Amino acid sequence: MQTTEHVLFERSEMKDRHLVRKKIREHIANKAKLPILIFPEGTCTNNTSVMMFKKGSFEVGGTIHPVAIKYDPRFGDVFWNSTKYSVMTYAFNLLTSWAVVCNVWYLPPMVKEEEEDAVHFANRVKAVIAARGGMSVLPWDGGLKRKKVKECFKEEQQKKYCQIV
Repeated sequence: MQTTEHVLFERSEMKDRHLVRKKIREHIANKAKLPILIFPEGTCTNNTSVMMFKKGSFEVGGTIHPVAIKYDPRFGDVFWNSTKYSVMTYAFNLLTSWAVVCNVWYLPPMVKEEEEDAVHFANRVKAVIAARGGMSVLPWDGGLKRKKVKECFKEEQQKKYCQIV
């Protein structure tokens, strides 16, 4: 990866975040360079929903070319539940599956609107991707699959449930 134009960083390091933002801005300013491929969820999900997008990729400007990707689990499940399976078990299951079938939809380019902040732009792009892939939109971070859920998220869901009942 270091011989190509990958941008490597440590997510927890604040200095790295600023450096990555600078590198991405420089990259998109150079029209001779290829577009950057970014997975703004920051994690893999189970093919039923689109989790919260990290806002950093939507702060740098430029045109976003959204792509909706959805795997067909009939021949093999590509989702890796790292709390349930080791990397070796996952690799074995993936390599011995009948096939890996994936639907990919290239969606129209999107640009941040003038009055829009990075979070709203990210949510708008996420909604378009989810709609095309037939997935639900979730407001929380995909990292929750490895962390304890914050009380405020629980309370928000409880309030919504109470309104329904």
